[in-house]
Amino acid sequence: MSTPDPARTRPPSRLAEQLVRALCLTAVILPVLLLVGLIVDVTGQASERLSWDFITSFPSRHPDEAGILPGIVGSFWLIAMTGTVALPVGVGAAIYLEEYGGRGRLANLIEVNLANLAGVPSIIYGLLGLELFVRALGMGRSLAAGALAMALLVLPIVIMSSREALRTVPRTLREAGMALGATRWQVIRQVVLPMAMPGILTGAILAIARAIGEAAPLIILGAITYVGFLPDGPGSPFTVLPIQIFNWVSRPQPGFVVDAAAGIVVLLVTLLVLSGAAIYLRHRFERLREG
Repeated sequence: MSTPDPARTRPPSRLAEQLVRALCLTAVILPVLLLVGLIVDVTGQASERLSWDFITSFPSRHPDEAGILPGIVGSFWLIAMTGTVALPVGVGAAIYLEEYGGRGRLANLIEVNLANLAGVPSIIYGLLGLELFVRALGMGRSLAAGALAMALLVLPIVIMSSREALRTVPRTLREAGMALGATRWQVIRQVVLPMAMPGILTGAILAIARAIGEAAPLIILGAITYVGFLPDGPGSPFTVLPIQIFNWVSRPQPGFVVDAAAGIVVLLVTLLVLSGAAIYLRHRFERLREG
């Protein structure tokens, strides 16, 4: 019987462990420092333009008078309409696939295709929305067409994140509920959904946050780069923050670069507010569930 090699059974040295820890820490710190540097640089450029007048004014051909109000209002219209379409459909599809669909080949095929759709470039959804909503359904270049295209974009993300949240609920809770005489839907509505709600809301809000940062699909759908009015309904022309920023960046005047930096700060604050809302709602539902 051969004796074990001491070199193979020797525990890893403290030096190797510290080296791995240092490499992992560096991998975390470098992106954070890069992000902080970019934010500081953009904020420094935007400081001379960030004001209440900038937020409440309309775009102008003069950089010192330009504002971003139509982009803010259009973005919130887009968020509201996209969420109204994508969240019920996405959560409903996730409930069906996870609670009723089983684990067969069809379910596996759907799961693989959802993952593939989540990785499709956003411009493809813009082309699909242009052909389907703008031309085939005759919606024109309107908020409704843009919101439906964005709903298609975030739908795979909402479905997958909702399914993951539903999977975190122990199977024993479902079995206990049905053992007490509850129907499957009663168990889902009264047990599964309350337990999974923090994860569902977090995934949904982060998916909507992705939609608000997209510009390419909306440019294809015909969102306007220069808007002197506010959208008043789903059929109205519109612009959003990323497109307004893109318009300013493409201008040759140096003053519009400062306007674009201020617009980037407004967009970052909007995204941070959405992310903060996701964290707050998650913790609140977790406390309600535990209490």
